[in-house]
Amino acid sequence: MDDLTLAKLEFDHVREALVSHCSSSLGKQLARRLEPSRQATQVRRWLDQVREMLRLDAGVGLPPMGGVQDVRGHIRDSGIPAGLDPDALARVAETLAATGNLCAWARSLTDDTPHIRSLAERVGDFSLLARKIDEVIDPRGQVRDTASSKLSNIRATIDQSKVQVKTVFDRLLRHASIQKMLQYAGSTFNNDRMVLPLKAEHRGRIPGIIHRSSDSGATLFVEPAEAVELNNRIARLRHDEHEEITRILIAISRTVHLNAEEILRTLDAVAVLDLITGKVRFAKHYGAVCAEIHEGRILDVRQARHPVLMDLFAKEAGPAEAPRSAVPIDFRLGDDFDMLVITGPNTGGKTVALKTIGLLIAMTQAGLPIPADPGATMPVYRNVFVDIGDEQSIEQSLSTYSGHISNILRIIRRATPDSLVLLDELGAGTDPDEGAAIGRAVMDELLRIGCSAVLTTHLSALKGVAFTQPRVDNACVEFDVDSLRPAYRLRIGEPGTSHAITIADRLGMPARIIKRAKRHLARQAQALNEAIAGTLDIRRKAEDARAEAGRARLEAEQAQRQFEAQRREFEAAKAAHDEWASWINGLRPGDPVYIKSFRKEGCVVRAKLHRQSMVVAAGSVDIEVPLTDLAPPNGAD
Repeated sequence: MDDLTLAKLEFDHVREALVSHCSSSLGKQLARRLEPSRQATQVRRWLDQVREMLRLDAGVGLPPMGGVQDVRGHIRDSGIPAGLDPDALARVAETLAATGNLCAWARSLTDDTPHIRSLAERVGDFSLLARKIDEVIDPRGQVRDTASSKLSNIRATIDQSKVQVKTVFDRLLRHASIQKMLQYAGSTFNNDRMVLPLKAEHRGRIPGIIHRSSDSGATLFVEPAEAVELNNRIARLRHDEHEEITRILIAISRTVHLNAEEILRTLDAVAVLDLITGKVRFAKHYGAVCAEIHEGRILDVRQARHPVLMDLFAKEAGPAEAPRSAVPIDFRLGDDFDMLVITGPNTGGKTVALKTIGLLIAMTQAGLPIPADPGATMPVYRNVFVDIGDEQSIEQSLSTYSGHISNILRIIRRATPDSLVLLDELGAGTDPDEGAAIGRAVMDELLRIGCSAVLTTHLSALKGVAFTQPRVDNACVEFDVDSLRPAYRLRIGEPGTSHAITIADRLGMPARIIKRAKRHLARQAQALNEAIAGTLDIRRKAEDARAEAGRARLEAEQAQRQFEAQRREFEAAKAAHDEWASWINGLRPGDPVYIKSFRKEGCVVRAKLHRQSMVVAAGSVDIEVPLTDLAPPNGAD
């Protein structure tokens, strides 16, 4: 799908919602780059990953992502001659420590999550390297005194020298004569050297080095001669300290660099795990499910909801107020028809339905769960093309109609049988008769191409195509003529009506005008409406029966899954019992056993199989223990 299609379907909103559900910058970065795939194998793999992670969420829990940061840049820089700075190494250590937690989580995975296990096996345990860095760098990004014995000695000598310098200044400041010569009573620093704030008129009265004067010239900052050598010593020690720290950082950075390839591979796997975890949180937030991917072109979704509308309604609601619910739609395509024409009044419901269909397809092909009922089925389209909204362009001097036609021409040129075309308000923006003629010609061309298509229109003439073409059907968005508002529910098999005359009547238009309007309604339109009314009850019953059959199929599939799960549990329990029984039968006097109720080990004395028990020596006493209370020593409960 191209960027224009994704923008029209508001896929960016979904992407940002996914970003908010990822834990680390690694996962967030992947979420921002998420794109729908046209490869069915890849889409299935993505959705299988989410299904497996949902099962893990209900069992062992989601992977722990605490402490994970995107340090890939630091890892790549670890090979530079100067090495990494302490702050970068602290971030690396925190992230590498998190890999140990992930590896511990991965050890709890079972064979029923093969995709997640495969990813988790790519996560290396670098907790030892993290501890090695932590021995050198503290969490604040400072090199520890204990990083080397040489650094420890240098810093200890610096501290001793600082004490000696302070002693000199304290002695000087205790002299009242010196205090009178100072601008204020106390010492200060010039760079790293301690100095006294001498009044300018007392220049030369305190022997030492004048480092600078104040802006006004009234104060001279003097380093007393007694402290010069001590400060020089500290400066030399600071240089030695810097050299030792540089040596330490280069050494630890080199260790990181030697493991760079494995660390980068681990971080890539962690990023994918975080993305999948984000999809699981996304699914829980929206009440979303993973669709099944159909080999052919069948699309069948029940109770589909638009995630952007769900978020919009949630924002509108107050803190203690329940948000409005997005009206769900049932939608299908590709079974008994490939083209659906949604008709009805211009109230926004048709466009919302069209966008919901398109967005949920894009989400599925991006490996995202969709807000819908379980049992949703989706194909994988090679391309999805859309023409939605006002395409007027001032820059190109195109009218709305011209803009739509330009888009439709672009779509027709690129559409193939494995494409989905979504066209909003086909035939609008020009004379209704000519618009209907153009709309019918576009529909004929899409049928010739053989692609799947969903079209919305308010032109009644386009409803009739479904009565002459076997792979075309009608649908409408329900409209409440009492409240004059759309109900937003989509009804397949029922053409919509504009309700223009009914609405005018409800709004109080005189009966004589309403009567004339009905007379002026074209005979062809009247005949079509009568034909539609005649088949409406039959179509509704057929759609209700189809929906009921779908629900029954889903319930049967759920029952089958529950049966299979119970069967596996039974088989596992039977295998465990058989193994235990074989062990019991093989016990001989002197064999070690574990007594579960006493939580201690003992040795077999003799068996009393007729009483389903065994005499066991536990310490200094012999105890008769039921067989069910015995377990192998290394299998203690």
